[in-house]
Amino acid sequence: MTPISAPKAREVLATTHGEATSDGAGVRMTRLIGSRVQEPIDPFLMLDYFGSERAGDYIGGFPDHPHRGFETVTYMLAGRMRHWDNHGHSGVIEPGDVQWMKAGRGLIHSEMPEQDHGLMRGFQLWINLPAAEKMAPPAYQEFKAAEIPVETREGARVKIVAGKGATGVEGPVRAPHVDALYFDIELAPDGVFRQPLPEGHAAFFVVYEGSAVGPSEDGERTLDALSLATLGDGAEAALRGGPRGARALLLAARPLREPVAWSGPFVMNTRAELLQAYEDYQLGRF
Repeated sequence: MTPISAPKAREVLATTHGEATSDGAGVRMTRLIGSRVQEPIDPFLMLDYFGSERAGDYIGGFPDHPHRGFETVTYMLAGRMRHWDNHGHSGVIEPGDVQWMKAGRGLIHSEMPEQDHGLMRGFQLWINLPAAEKMAPPAYQEFKAAEIPVETREGARVKIVAGKGATGVEGPVRAPHVDALYFDIELAPDGVFRQPLPEGHAAFFVVYEGSAVGPSEDGERTLDALSLATLGDGAEAALRGGPRGARALLLAARPLREPVAWSGPFVMNTRAELLQAYEDYQLGRF
């Protein structure tokens, strides 16, 4: 087997498997970050995985709801989701597409399945905004699957949503406030993925198909499907595909290290700002 441990490789510090939950109008999902099992990893607030062929698990969708103070990132693997907001923006997110939405000072939006049968599968991530950006105008970065570059490496195929790959391929999404990196990795059996990471970035893998192996203090640690592996310090992230290969996300970003006042759909820095968000929403200022 190809070794993955190296002096500069980030070790797996801990693994978790998330918590079953529901959100919106009863959509069933696994909460990988932002639960009792795994607290936020600054600046990542929450990460949900949804995946089911049973319409009853997703058909209710996410009717109109507000957001302020953070970004949501929706990455579809299968199925179709129609979105709308009260600023007049709408569209459909299809397999392989990404929507990177900056809620900023506030909007009301909905995400509803555009199907009543078949597989619906994907991830939604919440990323905190720094204090200076929390009241910025809402904005979108949306890219179809064909617009997201793929970097081919020996033993790995890497879809680069945000950040720069090892060979210089750069994803279309820009997130300069946290210098975010978002990769979707397909590993062949025993294939090895390595990626340089900036010093100080928080980083983790999410294995969502097959199994993989990451370096750890005692040698190597096996990561099975729907496991989240938080990484320690080091110059690069490394992962090796298991006997059947693997699909995994690598997420990394610069921590904000700012106070967080979070309640439901609003994420601010102080309690006073949080109360103001509720008041603004109730008075129709979104």
